[in-house]
Formats: sequence, C-alpha cells, structure tokens
Amino acid sequence: MSDPHAPAASPFKQPKAVFAVAFACVVSFMGIGLVDPILPAISNQLHASPSETTLLFTSYLVVTAVAMLFTNWVSSRIGAKSTMIAGLVLIVVFAGLAGSSGSIREIIEFRAGWGVGNALFIATSLAVIVASASGGFAGAIVLYETALGLGIAVGPLVGGTLGEVSWRGPFYGVSVLMAISLCATVVLVDKTPKPPTKTSLSAPFKALRHRGLLTMALTALCYNWGFFTILGYAPFPMELSPIKLGLVFFGWGIMVAVFAVFGAPWLQRRLGIARTMYANLFIFALISLVIVSGIVCGVNNTVTTQAVMTVSPVERPVASAAYSFVRFIGGGLAPYAAGRLVLAFNIHVPFYIGAGAILLGIVILSTGHKLLGEAERTQAAAAASAVAHGPSSPEAAAEVELEAEEKADALSGDAD
Repeated sequence: MSDPHAPAASPFKQPKAVFAVAFACVVSFMGIGLVDPILPAISNQLHASPSETTLLFTSYLVVTAVAMLFTNWVSSRIGAKSTMIAGLVLIVVFAGLAGSSGSIREIIEFRAGWGVGNALFIATSLAVIVASASGGFAGAIVLYETALGLGIAVGPLVGGTLGEVSWRGPFYGVSVLMAISLCATVVLVDKTPKPPTKTSLSAPFKALRHRGLLTMALTALCYNWGFFTILGYAPFPMELSPIKLGLVFFGWGIMVAVFAVFGAPWLQRRLGIARTMYANLFIFALISLVIVSGIVCGVNNTVTTQAVMTVSPVERPVASAAYSFVRFIGGGLAPYAAGRLVLAFNIHVPFYIGAGAILLGIVILSTGHKLLGEAERTQAAAAASAVAHGPSSPEAAAEVELEAEEKADALSGDAD
C-alpha cells in the first residue's frame, strides 16, 4: 500500500509543452462526447434507427483501436510531434466533412477517418506528456486524465449548445477548435527527435504477450464496455433536448475530471492501486445514475492508466498503443451492441450486460493481483526518488530508468 503521508507532486507544475498537448487533448476528447446530445436529433432528422446512429461511436472507436497498432510504427519514423500534427490535421478535415454529410452512412464513414487521426494523436500525446512532464509520470497521467474528463465534459455541452441550432454545428465546432489546437501544438511544442530505433508493426502484439499488460488491457475492455454503454446509448431513453442532454453529460464529465485529479490520488494513497480498482469497478457495476457514475469513472481512468504504464515491461508508447487497442474495442462495440440488444429484448438488458462486463473485469483484475502490488512498489519508489532528488534531476531519472530496467528483466518471463 502506498504511504498516505508521502508528498505528492502537483500535476499542474509542468513545462509549456505539456500544457499545449494537454489543451489539444481536451479538444480531442471532446470528439468522444460531442455527439451524445445530438444522437436523437441525428436519428430523427436522417431517419436512422438508434442502432444505426450508435455506429457513430463504433466506427470512431473501433477504427481508433485498430489504428493504435500502427501509431508507434509511424511515430518512430517521423517523430512524435509530426505524428501528433498529422493526427490533428486528419481530425480537423474529417470533423468538418462529418458536418457536411447528407446521410448517416457518410457521417459514420467520416467518423472512421476521424478515428485514424484520433489514434495518431492520442497514443503520441500520452507518450509526449509522460516524457515531458515534471514530477514523475504519475502526475503526468493525472493531467492527461484530467484533459480526458474535461474534454468529455465540455464536448456534450458544446454539442448540446450548437446542436440546438443544428446537428451539424457540433462537428464544425470541433473542427475549428482542433484547428486552434493544431496551431498551438505547432508553435508551443518543441520538435521531438526521432527514436534511435524504429518500432516494428508487430511490437504492440508482442507487448500483449506480457501477462501484466494483457490483464490490465482486458480489465479495461470490460470497464469500457460499461463506460460506453452509458456514454453511447443512455441519451436515447432519456428523451431530452440536445441542450439538456449536454448538461447531463457535462455534469458527468465534470465528475470524471474532478475525481481524476483529486479523488484518484487520495484514494490510491490510502487504499493502494489494487483496492482502489476493485472498489471502483464494483461500485460502477451498481450505479444507475449517469452523473454520479462520473465519480468512479474519473478515479478508475487515472488509476488504471497509471497501473498499465507501471506494470508493462515494454516501452511506454508501445504499451499505450497495445492497451488502447484492446480497451477501445470494448468502447466501440458496446453502444452498437446496446442498440441491438434493445431491439431483441428491452431497454434494461444493455445496462445489465454492462454491469456484468464490469464484474467480469474485477475477476480478470484479480488474476494480476501480484503484479499490481509490484506496480505500487515501483510507483512509490519513483515518487520517493523524485522527492529526494527533485523531479528533473539526473539522479531521479537514472533511478527511475534503473527501476524500469530491473522490472523489465523481472517480468520478461511473462511474455511466454
């Protein structure tokens, strides 16, 4: 268990590059929740069933998941900054095209292109934030998950506000905001050197052979099934206007952001990684209120991402790509499955299955309990090193690097 009295580095004392990328992350993550308030409007005005409309999530997230497998192959050849810029350009273009669509099929296809850009940006942005942040990667991940929460919170609010005028407005809005983020990234983020070695296309698949990473990824898949059942299908049974739906999911996203920053570190210091994850997953399986569920989502997002990065014995960009591939598959399939289950049974079944998936995630997580304990010890050692030597000192960096190498050697046998 982590020391409850250990001082924690502030996630908000970061270099300008970290905040520039974090701002772009906020806008990027807006794309996830942006369509929530306008799903019923799109369904009505384009004469599409709820099941067809949820494909806006499925095409976006499944393509994001698959594209994640290729992000490191690209970034290791052109550099992290160039990869992020390429992703941002694709998002700007395809978000604008989605707003100009004349049918549900066109929106689904353009959301798929948007997903490619999203993958290039998300995988690389997390790696850049972790590499550039001061005070250790735990604080950087808190900042990253805060950006995720704020983006998901602001997305529905923007979507609901612009959606009152037209369902096209939110797509044009995110295109403009991502263009601003693109400019900020070009100007404020320093050019990143190309990695000394090029990543192979098979690296993420090989990474998933490691038991710790695979366990956390499968747990996240189950968690994301419940997460995106709420995010992707809950707007239909609510029968609210776009602005009211935007306010509901704005409240949910605020809970995600607040508890990612403050709740997750507080609980982790007192309960440790494993107990926090077990408790949060169990509570999430029981919750039926959308806004309240944001509390456990915020805590779980931060703690799970920290655990993944610590448990994995491979390079963090590769670990991020492999982990994101698995978890986004769950997020992409859940909304569409919910729509089909409603047609086959009733409105309650998708949410029961979402709860069951989360409970399954607890079972999967328990098989890696020992590795979670090791993750806690590694993380505590890194934090202590940062406090003792200063977050940016060579001594701290050397100690963290040595601990990572020792952990990789100890876990190398898990690949078989």
